[in-house]
This record gives sequence, structure tokens and C-alpha cells, in this order.
Amino acid sequence: MQRSAQYATWLEIDLSAIESNVRLVQQRSGTAVMAVVKADGYGHGAVQAARAALRGGASWCAVARIEEALELRNAGLDCPLLLLGYIPAGMLEHAIARDVSLTVWDSQGVQAASEAARRVGRSARLHLKVDTGMSRLGAQPEQAVSLAQEIVHQPNVSFEGLFTHFARADEAHSSVSDIQETLFRDLLAKLERAGLRPSLVHAANSAASLFRPGAAFDLVRPGIVIYGLEVSPTQPLPPGFRPALAWKAVLSQVKVLPPGRGVSYGHEYVTTAYERIGTVPLGYADGIRWGRPNEVLIAGRRVPVVGRVCMDQLMVQLDAVPEARPGDEVVLIGSQGEERISAEEVARRWGTINYEVVVGIGRRVPRLYHWQGESPPEALPDEASESKPGD
Repeated sequence: MQRSAQYATWLEIDLSAIESNVRLVQQRSGTAVMAVVKADGYGHGAVQAARAALRGGASWCAVARIEEALELRNAGLDCPLLLLGYIPAGMLEHAIARDVSLTVWDSQGVQAASEAARRVGRSARLHLKVDTGMSRLGAQPEQAVSLAQEIVHQPNVSFEGLFTHFARADEAHSSVSDIQETLFRDLLAKLERAGLRPSLVHAANSAASLFRPGAAFDLVRPGIVIYGLEVSPTQPLPPGFRPALAWKAVLSQVKVLPPGRGVSYGHEYVTTAYERIGTVPLGYADGIRWGRPNEVLIAGRRVPVVGRVCMDQLMVQLDAVPEARPGDEVVLIGSQGEERISAEEVARRWGTINYEVVVGIGRRVPRLYHWQGESPPEALPDEASESKPGD
């Protein structure tokens, strides 16, 4: 059955692309990979993205929230898993009981993890985050040695990792990144002299994992790049990476409107002649920006979105595709014929970044998974080819 007979709008996600992209990152960096699957796998579906990344050679996964970590564990993923950010105190025991490694940056966090681990009867694995210039979470470098000593001497915890995060790795030849890497290396040298080096040291995000080989250390932490999306408008991806996501919908109605007819709320678009106007069951509740210019592909040609985007629907001007009929496929991100609309193009139109475009795609948009055009491998029967809202 055709997708347009089953869904109003949907994502098609090629899991083989994620697997291949992870493999390329690993080959390029020459070290182990911690696949970042936060924000529901950057909108692609965290569980399925994590499985594909692990098949591609990732040895770790990383998330930002405890709810994301528990989603992976509840789905049966038992890989090493790092919670990169803040965790509410009341959830520490849940994380430790489910073998989730935790990020700390101050004494209070170390002590809270130790006490929670004692109550659970297990050891908490801690990664010390150091702020070398991002000015976000992290201990100041001058505090890090004493915090490492505290972790080592605190009961019920182990010093598993040390990491930092680059603020401008997506810029070629960034002096800020040079300074950050130097600060981090200096700290690592101090820890090594004190006999405090943890088993895992990591710093490289997507951009650094591709373009800053000296920052690979023991692990790299790619995020956006494993989904085949550009790390920066100024840093094109190396050959071989491919996007995993396409966003499609169906044309629900086509009508001819006379001159002077207003379209959508506010009548910001008014026909100037007899015009063919189509309706697409997709709106800002699904992640399309209201008040921003939009184009879609129909019959392999670009057509403009006209009038205001509604919560659940939008309208398109179809004069360029006179053959368009209800039931035709509409492409918002992806390829159709010789034309292609990328997430990066959409981001430029909306005045944002490709990250925000894909993570903003609504949960009610079904994620449909395939493997180089086929269903996922039969060896993975628990990996459904469809992910519905709430899955």
C-alpha cells in the first residue's frame, strides 16, 4: 500500500544511512564513537537511531535528559550510556540502577551521586565536565583537579570520564577551539601526573570529530553528522555522508480559485488570476514554521506555500504543476525527480539552523524506517518499521 494511502504526513528514515555515517566518523577520527541521540535522535527517533549507530560501530550512546536514557533502557538497549547534562536529584537512583553514567561538575553533584549510589547498592560512574570556553555546564579548569580527587576518594562512585565541549568547532581554524583544546590538554596532563586520569577522555563534537583530529582522545561524540546533516554552513560534509531523513505529505485537495480570492487566515495571499490552489494536511503543529517562506516539491517541481500556515494544513500554488491531483506526494525535505530540498535549505529560509528544523518535527508525524529502501533487517524483529507518537 502506498504511504499516501495510509498517512497524511510522514518521515522516511533510512537507518542504513545512520549506520554508514557512524562508520565514516569512526574511520575519520580513528577512535571510538559515542553516538549522541538526544532530542529523540535529533527528530529521527532515539531508539532506532541508537540501534543503527551501534550497528555502525558506535560503542556508546549519549543523551541529555534522564527520560531519554530510560527510554533507551526500556527499549532493551544495554550499551554504555552517558547522560550529558543535568539530572534532578530525585532521579539519581533510577539512573544508577539502570547503569546510566552521569555528568558532574561540582562537589554537590559528586556527593549526591555517592549518596544515591549507596541507597541503590551500586557504584555510580561519573564523567567530570570541564568548561574550557563554552560557558555552559562544567567546572572551571582550575577546580577540576580537586574535583577529580574528590570523585576518586568518594565512596560508591568511580571516575569514569573527563570531557569538555567546543564552542566554535564548526568554524575552520578557530583560535577559540585552539585555546579550549590547550586548556583541556593542560588539565589532562595535571591529572595524569597526579595519577587521576580516567579511562575515558572525550571532547570532539560532530565538527571536531571531522575536522579536528587532534581532539579525538578516547572517544568522539558526533551528533548532527550521524544523521547526515551539515555541521555548519561553512563546513560542508566530507564525501560519503548522506542524510537519513525525508519529510513527505499528501496533496489532499486541489481547487481553482478566481482572481481576488484570499487564501488562509488573514488573506495575506490573494489570487491575481485564476489559480490552482492545493491543500496539504500539514501545519505548524507538525513543525512547519508559521510566517516564514516555504516551498515544497510536487511532481518533481518546486511550488510555493501561499497564505499563512495553519496548525494542521497549508496551501500551495499549483500553476507550475497543472497535472497535480489529490493523493500526489508532497516533499518538504528530500528528493523528488531531479529536485531536492535539504534541511539546510529549509533552515536558511526560516532563519535558523538545520538542528532546529529536524528536532522541531512534531511527534504526531509518523517515523517510517527502512534500510536502503527495504524494511529493517529481519535480525531486528523488535525494531518496528513504523514509530507512532508516544512510542
